[in-house]
Amino acid sequence: MKVSENTSVAMPIKNMIGIVVAVAMGIFAYTELTSRLTSLETSRELFSSDLLKKSEQVPTDQEQFMLLEHMASQIEELENEMQGMRNNTVNLNRAMEDIKNIELNIESMKDKIRNNGNHQ
Repeated sequence: MKVSENTSVAMPIKNMIGIVVAVAMGIFAYTELTSRLTSLETSRELFSSDLLKKSEQVPTDQEQFMLLEHMASQIEELENEMQGMRNNTVNLNRAMEDIKNIELNIESMKDKIRNNGNHQ
């Protein structure tokens, strides 16, 4: 059998369409797989570079960051406590004024009682 440019091949159209669809699906699957692999490799590289950057930090830097976070939380607690104390100061000032008024009332009542005893 001689194969040349003029050799004809008889094939049903149904088979031809099936081959074309199969080739198209193969190409599509290959491009999707390649795209996914590229995406995964990129994310792995970014992740490893982030780890390298974090590992380059000196332990003293990490300790300082931890101390700063601890101190910031303590400052927040102190601020909350100071706000409570402000309210207590206002209440104490009001109570002191009330006590002075009560003392004045008691003294005036004592004076009235003393005066009642002298007039009898």
